[in-house]
Amino acid sequence: MEFVQPIRDKKKIDAIKKILRGSNLRDYCLFVLGINSGLRISDLLKLRISDVVDDKGKVQNRIMTREKKTGKGKNFPVSDTSRKAIEEYLGSRKYESEEPLFISRKGKDFLKRQRAYRIINEAARSVGIKEKIGTHTLRKTFGYHAYQAGKDITIIQKLFNHSCPKVTLSYIGITQDDLDDVYLNLNL
Repeated sequence: MEFVQPIRDKKKIDAIKKILRGSNLRDYCLFVLGINSGLRISDLLKLRISDVVDDKGKVQNRIMTREKKTGKGKNFPVSDTSRKAIEEYLGSRKYESEEPLFISRKGKDFLKRQRAYRIINEAARSVGIKEKIGTHTLRKTFGYHAYQAGKDITIIQKLFNHSCPKVTLSYIGITQDDLDDVYLNLNL
């Protein structure tokens, strides 16, 4: 597996959202939920309609799932942006509650990881992103922007189930240069 980067530029995130929303609401929803949940792609792709929609057809306030990699439960609130993307996507298709949320175009199967990779990579390239981009980019983008918004690295570490803050900083692409920049530009 290649080491991939987060999408650091919010304008490029918005451009990707615009492209995906205009071409395929499933892909748009995948991207939006991915960058707003921090889920691993394996957990994102295994979501079912019943994981996100209640029995009355409303998007739930929280998503509860079990992480494939760690076996740990994950319970998180659905952001307004994610809620709107899910509603728009599900409003564009017919579904049953136990179907995959991200359904393949060929039927009732789950969207495959390889297809998700192509979707994300093609969208990133179309907005001029040259860094290595992959399915893990969604999760890393969530962590990177949470950190940039001032969220404590130990909180992000806990969300990601990492062993220590240093692992999380490296994972989300915070380099020594980024840390040095704080010292060099603070100048109180």
